[in-house]
Amino acid sequence: MNAQNERKWLIILAAGDFMTIALVTIYGFASHNELNAGAARMLTTFLPLAIAWLAAAPFLGAYDHQRAMEVRQLWRPFWAMLLAAPLAAWLRGVWLNAPILPLFVFILGGVSALAILIWRGCFVLIARRMFDNLKN
Repeated sequence: MNAQNERKWLIILAAGDFMTIALVTIYGFASHNELNAGAARMLTTFLPLAIAWLAAAPFLGAYDHQRAMEVRQLWRPFWAMLLAAPLAAWLRGVWLNAPILPLFVFILGGVSALAILIWRGCFVLIARRMFDNLKN
């Protein structure tokens, strides 16, 4: 695959990751009946999680094109999100000047890791089909 196509796949992958993080954030606020809190309040969860994701994901190879296309490598984004959750909770706690509840870290990590696993699993299935069609 040429560099231009790899760049396109990377953009799709990153956009999907951030949409997944946004959906996790919205889901979290909805589960607490806080959807009317507004976008500014939601940013206090979205931005720390996005920053923590960007800190963890590259080191586990979550953005390596070859690995991202392999079903057997889906553990990478899953574990990257689990590793990102404590950092995200800490960043959020600092931003809000609020205590960090261990249960929040656990739930944020679990829900986010499951969501990224589902998204990346869908990505692998769709991307492999598209890549196979391009070969033929």
